[in-house]
Amino acid sequence: MPHFVIVGAGECGARAAFALREKGFEGDITLIGAEPLAPYERPPLSKSGSGQAPEPKFVAAVQRYQEQSIDLRLDTTVTAIDPVTKTVSLADGRMLGYDKLLLSTGASARNFPGIDGASRRIRVLRTHADATALHAALLPGRHIAIIGGGFIGLELAATARMRGADVTVIEGLPRVLKRGVPEEIAEAITERHLREGADIRCGQIIETVREEADKAVVHLAGGEVISADLLLVGIGALPNVSLAAEAGLAIDNGIAVNERLETSLADIYAAGDCCSFPLALYGGRRVRLESWRNAQEQANLAVANMLGEDREISAVPWFWSDQYDLTLQISGLADEAVTHVRRELDDGAFILFHLGTDGRLLAASGIGRGNAVARDIRLAEMLIAARAHPDHAALAASSVKLKSLLAA
Repeated sequence: MPHFVIVGAGECGARAAFALREKGFEGDITLIGAEPLAPYERPPLSKSGSGQAPEPKFVAAVQRYQEQSIDLRLDTTVTAIDPVTKTVSLADGRMLGYDKLLLSTGASARNFPGIDGASRRIRVLRTHADATALHAALLPGRHIAIIGGGFIGLELAATARMRGADVTVIEGLPRVLKRGVPEEIAEAITERHLREGADIRCGQIIETVREEADKAVVHLAGGEVISADLLLVGIGALPNVSLAAEAGLAIDNGIAVNERLETSLADIYAAGDCCSFPLALYGGRRVRLESWRNAQEQANLAVANMLGEDREISAVPWFWSDQYDLTLQISGLADEAVTHVRRELDDGAFILFHLGTDGRLLAASGIGRGNAVARDIRLAEMLIAARAHPDHAALAASSVKLKSLLAA
């Protein structure tokens, strides 16, 4: 009986385990996770503005793993992979053989240089345990400082303000959301944070960060000192590649895989936040995506190829962020766009369409209350996948349905 092993029990790993059963795989499945909790979704960790302690949103109840004959091993660390003998070694000294191996090891929050990850007043957000620790500090009258004006930092800023805490966001770049979000949308989000009472500081150089008595203290290059009850470091994440690198797999901004999510060694696949892959839709450029939907899509694709279906990556990158009652959605990659077309929607919502030098639609970015932009972003995603060259005037005219452009 074949044995498939999945290392990394997050969204991607759990979805892959269930997908194997859904596709009729009858062999043994072992899903190994380092955390003590069953696989859960990470996006809610930074998005809850309620006063309740965060509860994990599990991918599935533990009973379902048992019902599907998935050997779920939690609080378990894999220490080594031997691709020659096709075994993985566990911290307790045991070894597991595999016929196919999927690495869904995810990513780890990047901490500020020189800061111990166990600091009481200086924290990162990646796990449910991190979210629980942060929750206790998000109280009225508390001051929360956040290093980093990306998605995690701004989502936590919104959550903190909704719970009544004072917030200061410190960003080194000239504006927030510099990576991958157009300036017009970043301005709309910044304006909303300012209206909600958050203090947004861009273009700031940090000289030192340290914990002093019962405060976290940030010294800025201009001499200003920011003191907070808690400091959140939200400066991105690093793919967890050490296990793969030590096993001899190719590494390139993550575990390097091909269009079928195959690594450089036979019978080993990688998916989700930990891997980088070529996107044919963008000329084969290698990218690494940290998104909930990508984790799900790649789980299914990896499983298909582990079972011999020979499928290639075709999905369009997609991201979203909730801040206050605003939702931002982005489909595609806009960094190579040269032209931007704006479409106004109801109630102040709008979408920006990003086109390349040849007029091809490369990406679409939208912002509005609730689901105001969701339908049009989905249609734009279909246009991007079709490599469409839509008329600029039609894109700008809200009276022209995007569905008609897709039909054309």
